[in-house]
Amino acid sequence: MNRMTEQTTFSIKTTTRVLPRLHPAPLASRRFVLATDLDGTFLGGTFGDRQSLYRWIESSRETIGLVFVTGRDPAFIRDLCFSAKVPWPDFVIGDVGTTIAEITPAGEIAPIRALEAQITRAWNDSGAMVREMLADEPGLRLQPTGFRHRVSYDMDPQAIRPSARAKVEGLGLEVLVSDDRYFDVLPPGVSKGPSLRRLIDHLGLADERVLAAGDTLNDLSMLTLGLPAVAVGGSEVALLDRVAQLPHVHAAAGVGAAGIQEAIAAFDLH
Repeated sequence: MNRMTEQTTFSIKTTTRVLPRLHPAPLASRRFVLATDLDGTFLGGTFGDRQSLYRWIESSRETIGLVFVTGRDPAFIRDLCFSAKVPWPDFVIGDVGTTIAEITPAGEIAPIRALEAQITRAWNDSGAMVREMLADEPGLRLQPTGFRHRVSYDMDPQAIRPSARAKVEGLGLEVLVSDDRYFDVLPPGVSKGPSLRRLIDHLGLADERVLAAGDTLNDLSMLTLGLPAVAVGGSEVALLDRVAQLPHVHAAAGVGAAGIQEAIAAFDLH
């Protein structure tokens, strides 16, 4: 998510800017595509496990595609990748599914307008109205990022009132609560899963060659698409409960990056 305190392992301050080395092969021609959440998933686990996964991806870009499916905003993702701490993705689904973008050779995260058109219509420029309506609701602290198609809050589960959700739903918008501390206001019908489905169809990817990876309830919609999927070790208990009976979802023992590698082997994806 756009969580200013969540990922303390990764400092992204840097004096260098590492530009993407984009492989020309289209994703549809690659053997395997990883569609992964960031915090707790791709950025989770030990330093050694992360480096093992990242180096493998970078050494095999002609056969591996990478899509970030995250609550993080494009500015955070761009700075993280410029720092060379993670591989550049081929595509980004950001802002809890409300941004669908490609990576340019200059390292910009460029929205794909055709894929975002439905999201823009559904949001209907509701940001200012949502912020005003929830300004006095207890238990919500507005996150400082200037989102385009969502409004997000840090949430105190002990202080929040049912009226906050009721107000949002009264506008025809949706609330997504994850990790019992994040409160996202989203356009109706928009989240990580539907946006990943839109991108998969746009790129002509075979479902069975895509692995969806996550660790909290805001990843549920992509883990239930029917693709091979993994809830990595250390996942939110509520997420594990929701996917426990789904045969296409692997509940990994390995935390973060190790869980992703575990699932790739379990599904024999590469």
